[in-house]
Amino acid sequence: MLDRLRREAATLCGYLAFIFLTFFGDALAPEAIGSFMAGMMLVALFVIMLWLAFCVVRHAEGLATLLGEPYGTLILTLSVIGIEVALISAVMITGENKPALARDTMFAVLMIVLNGLVGLSLVLGGLRHRLQNYNLQGANAYLAVLIPLAVLGLILPSFTPSAPGGQLSELQAFFLIGLSLILYGIFLAIQTVTHSDIFQDPAREQHGDPATHHHHIAESVPSHSIGLIAAMLPIVLLSKSLAVYVDFGIDAARAPVALGGFLIAALVLTPEGLSAIQAARQNMLQRAVNICLGSALATIALTIPAVLAIGWIMDRRVELGLGSAGIVELSATLLVSIVTFASPRTNVLLGAVHLALFAAYIMLIFDGSV
Repeated sequence: MLDRLRREAATLCGYLAFIFLTFFGDALAPEAIGSFMAGMMLVALFVIMLWLAFCVVRHAEGLATLLGEPYGTLILTLSVIGIEVALISAVMITGENKPALARDTMFAVLMIVLNGLVGLSLVLGGLRHRLQNYNLQGANAYLAVLIPLAVLGLILPSFTPSAPGGQLSELQAFFLIGLSLILYGIFLAIQTVTHSDIFQDPAREQHGDPATHHHHIAESVPSHSIGLIAAMLPIVLLSKSLAVYVDFGIDAARAPVALGGFLIAALVLTPEGLSAIQAARQNMLQRAVNICLGSALATIALTIPAVLAIGWIMDRRVELGLGSAGIVELSATLLVSIVTFASPRTNVLLGAVHLALFAAYIMLIFDGSV
């Protein structure tokens, strides 16, 4: 019992933090406590929610061990995207309207995953193992759905005249919601039912199922499922409080608005990203590819319908169209991803190119271009 409490300490801390903020939140409002203390509260909340995110990923990886691929990675991806949607939703409905927040967060997720995490995985895995193999058909399936949804969701709205400022008309919004859900539903059927083999390591018979390498988890499916849900709930409950301090901190520091989306994306992706990098270093590139491309695809296919629906229900304006610099960066990322995953073997050079694009994205944030 004591060991179980220690393992679930993050979840307990999350609920205690929510109870504390429920009773003392007004007294701890950023305007009441000043910039320094507000900054400390932001750091504390960020650390607690990051700890909770690691707990979510631990339980998701436990299910991955017990269920095997591709189901395990799918659970991990959907759990992380659920956290992302909860955070974006909380920030959207807190304070004044933030029409570009969802776009900035989704763009940040794509840049972090497709450039930062893919780049680090390929570089660190390549330095240790030189050439690494993965299932090319699976990667192509991810990209085949990701590319049109990313273009239609984040680039096309900047060029359509039916709604100003990167917004979508009602017809475009309903079409994009339906298209995203239908294509992702078909993809899930391919991934889990009809063609699950193309998302598995083609050389797994040589070193076993990648999931078996996660030997640190020995609980049951119901135990991990309950633990995962219990750890996700305080993240959702604390999201609104985090949004208040993030907004105040960005305004006080006069930081770029897009930095808010980057912070949300970094919070959500850190645990999952570490899992992908660790898998690549252990020469399980297939698992790293499934995590990275799965996160990118789920972000576009599920977050866009969610934020458009929330915007309609809450009467909040939502802008999805990227600016010129963002369009160039996203287009370059998608083109390089096609080149990277055009061969079933990867190397360090390809990873270095992705990291260069990620560095360019960070530069554009502080340049105020995205």
